[in-house]
Amino acid sequence: MENKIIFAGPVGSGKTTSISSVSDIMVVGTEAKASDEVAQRKANTTVAMDYGVLNLEDGSKVHLYGTPGQERFNFMWEILSEGAMGFVILIDHARPDPMADLDTYMKAFSKSIAKCGNAVVIGVTRTELNPQPDVLERFHAHLAPLKLNVPVFEVDGRRREDVKQLLLALLSLIDPTTSRAV
Repeated sequence: MENKIIFAGPVGSGKTTSISSVSDIMVVGTEAKASDEVAQRKANTTVAMDYGVLNLEDGSKVHLYGTPGQERFNFMWEILSEGAMGFVILIDHARPDPMADLDTYMKAFSKSIAKCGNAVVIGVTRTELNPQPDVLERFHAHLAPLKLNVPVFEVDGRRREDVKQLLLALLSLIDPTTSRAV
């Protein structure tokens, strides 16, 4: 299996930013001018993928792929997910219904997540724009019926340390004895 991690989630959840914050190469992106309701949130959006590489201390590389957030580009989700070793689902907590977004992306990627042994972590972004007590606990409770051990973190995709925490948690799900430092 390839060392390939997929970043997925709705538009504006921080996929491109997160990959950029940890990639050891210049991120290859497919940004285009937003022309629909996305334009109200941001000027550009990913239309095919983002790609970065993370070099681990043991000399191995992890290929980081970001999916487009808009469901109209969902044909790319399956293509990019082929051969993935794990998934990072980013959820923008400032959106109107973050739990519905979580359900959408967990369902959309459920087959691919199952193929890689349920290796998935959740990053909740933009919590400062919708501050609520016990945010992470509510996400855990929402995920409980899935009966998966899904780590949930509050993250800022601009902060390398936050994204590294997500990736380390994911790598430990893939291989609990992992000593590969990010």
